[in-house]
Amino acid sequence: MKNLLVTGGAGFIGSNFIHYMQKQNADIRIVNLDALTYAGSLENLKDLPRPEQHLFVHGSITDRALLDQLFSEHKIDTVVNFAAESHVDRSILNPGVFVDTNVIVPVEGARFHHVSTDEVFGTLTREDPPFEEETPYAPRSPYAAAKASSDHFVRAYQTTFGLPISISNCSNNYGPRQFPEKLIPLMILNALNGKPLPVYGDGMQIRDWLYVDDHCEAILRILQDGREGETYCVGGDNQPPNIEIVKTICDILDELQPDSAFAPHSQLITYVADRPGHDRRYDINIAKIERELGWKPSHDLRQGLVDTVRWYLSNPAWVEAITKQSDYDNWLKKNYSDRKA
Repeated sequence: MKNLLVTGGAGFIGSNFIHYMQKQNADIRIVNLDALTYAGSLENLKDLPRPEQHLFVHGSITDRALLDQLFSEHKIDTVVNFAAESHVDRSILNPGVFVDTNVIVPVEGARFHHVSTDEVFGTLTREDPPFEEETPYAPRSPYAAAKASSDHFVRAYQTTFGLPISISNCSNNYGPRQFPEKLIPLMILNALNGKPLPVYGDGMQIRDWLYVDDHCEAILRILQDGREGETYCVGGDNQPPNIEIVKTICDILDELQPDSAFAPHSQLITYVADRPGHDRRYDINIAKIERELGWKPSHDLRQGLVDTVRWYLSNPAWVEAITKQSDYDNWLKKNYSDRKA
């Protein structure tokens, strides 16, 4: 792995992966292909450890001529695919965009690792066992359905064309550089500004939360030692309800900003109408990747949330740039203004 192509590398997880890889491997050269949709930003690529070994290319993974050019010029030997629209609420309002972006055809000619999601498995009751690699697919949102389609394409290319592939299905990521439409950064920024903290339904939806650097480490382990053709479930090994996440963020902000005019920040919590078809519970079994590759998350949830809150507090310029260059304000109005308490 000397010449790495990262698709979607200006987004949340992709940009963190590039930062992580440059810290881990001083010699690797990274070509970063990103279409710069609303959630992708060059702001995420500032302060790279080795900017001279990173090349950004504005383009799409669907542009075959561009891909052929990049493979030829840069001798690409490994591809890690992060390119995706990933917000379920947006997929409900505009499903077609998710089909266009997320149903990818794999790139031939190199080792291809595809980053997928646990949402392809559907939802769990409280009594169901966690998702694992052999869990049947049962997507319940346009986002999850599009990601499931791309997983099937990747496996089909292995079977039909012998493409060396691997897939990881991850749980909910959080950490630095996450576009603030998602739960954790949305709650942090709204609380800092004294805005309501909109919690869907009763707030008892359960998710497994994975700190983004732990996810990056898991992907590197798969690239280095994972078996060709295998799928690995990657999670944070925790399953709190959403309302607990929100209350923990409020507690952390109370500790870090005790003089805030909005403390206690929990007073900002507002329950709103639930998302249509909202999956009730996700849980993911990480036994396979721990057993085969020796990986397990190194961040516990509270410390990961503390680190995340501190990052957003320390990077107001990033927040301002990200929210101004996108449709962030319009999106918040569209998604939340009509939701009744």
